Amino acid sequence: MPSVGSGRPRRLSAAEATQDKMAMGPTVVVPPKHLMASSTLPSESIATTLEEARNHIDSLSSPSTPSTPPETSITDKYAFAFDIDGVLIRGGKPIPEAIEAMRVLNGQNEYGIKVPYIFVTNGGGKTEAERCTQLSQQLEMEVSPGQFICGHTPMREMAERYNTVLVVGGEGEKCRQVAEGYGFKDVVTPGDIIKDNQDTTPFRKLTPEEYKHSRARNFAEVKIEAIFVFADSRDWASDQQIILDLLMSKGGYLGTRSKNFDEGPPVFFSHNDVVWSTSHDLTRIGMGALRVSLEAMFKAVTGKELQTTAFGKPQIGTFEFATRLLQQWREDTHGITAPPETVYFVGDTPESDIRGTNEFDERAENSWYSILVRTGVYQEGTKPRFQPRATVDTVLDAVKHGIEREYQRRLRETLPQTGLLSQDNNVEP
Repeated sequence: MPSVGSGRPRRLSAAEATQDKMAMGPTVVVPPKHLMASSTLPSESIATTLEEARNHIDSLSSPSTPSTPPETSITDKYAFAFDIDGVLIRGGKPIPEAIEAMRVLNGQNEYGIKVPYIFVTNGGGKTEAERCTQLSQQLEMEVSPGQFICGHTPMREMAERYNTVLVVGGEGEKCRQVAEGYGFKDVVTPGDIIKDNQDTTPFRKLTPEEYKHSRARNFAEVKIEAIFVFADSRDWASDQQIILDLLMSKGGYLGTRSKNFDEGPPVFFSHNDVVWSTSHDLTRIGMGALRVSLEAMFKAVTGKELQTTAFGKPQIGTFEFATRLLQQWREDTHGITAPPETVYFVGDTPESDIRGTNEFDERAENSWYSILVRTGVYQEGTKPRFQPRATVDTVLDAVKHGIEREYQRRLRETLPQTGLLSQDNNVEP
């Protein structure tokens, strides 16, 4: 049974285990001594003994017993982290099992526990608060910005490093608002640049609304120190033209050219997903494709390799940021100061979700366990380049898998000779 708080489950003999006592908290029922087989007995006797103990526990959960105890407790032993698109949401609508999965984590489960969780998505283009409001409505529950990471969330830690920056992508002025909310002092958009010189993009003219919100300034006098692609571009041709102009500029001044094309500002992408899951039957190209295209064009024009930087998954920095967020969320919300022993990361993209989780697991102090769902990018019948620890149909199956795995682990720690249980249930130890 999963541990609740920092305490271990109570041990009761079969004779002492009444319904009232079982409802008081995490409990392990120990069979009478005359049923406790020694290690020298045949395996059939051990299996019989364990089955009798398990049947006694199961008998205490009759149909008349409420599935959720009156009071639930928070486990400090493990937590979940979820990708969103293709795992919880598809095409703006919740995947059917997603709502039930969240209810299970919030205490509506046979163990009567709540499991802390966060959301880590490569998507962006809106403030974390706006994304949380949207996700709360979709999942019929409250989601706090304190448990939410967009692809560009880690970029807020760079606000003190650069003064004037170009922010690309998203709808309207939203990405500018996000960047300013992060503390960036002077945020430029492609619309500002086109407003200053409409010949910058021969095939794009600003709409009246875009012209109204774009800020007028003389970019011959403005030094742009860095380029941030916050969200997917709505106009690849125009955005790439402006980015290329800056990359080939002399010190970040538009209208200039560096002799060796090596004086332009650095460019950062909020993630590197080449494809992602939408309401369309097939995957659609994403920001990673824009990055590849930009690097190819820079080489075609200059003959040189372009060095870009990506945040998001599978970059280790994003998982390190997620670790800090999860730690703070557990402490602020549940008063848990110790890190979880295991974090179950549920994703749909092997190249980002699974790869990032597996690689971070190799260096993290705790365990990061990757679970791949079949509801998004992953296509059944293919063999992922990066293998998950478990593959399941839906996010609900992923949640049940993690909780059951933890149950088996705690049971093995409490009862000797329970190794057979994990084998019976096909749950990885």
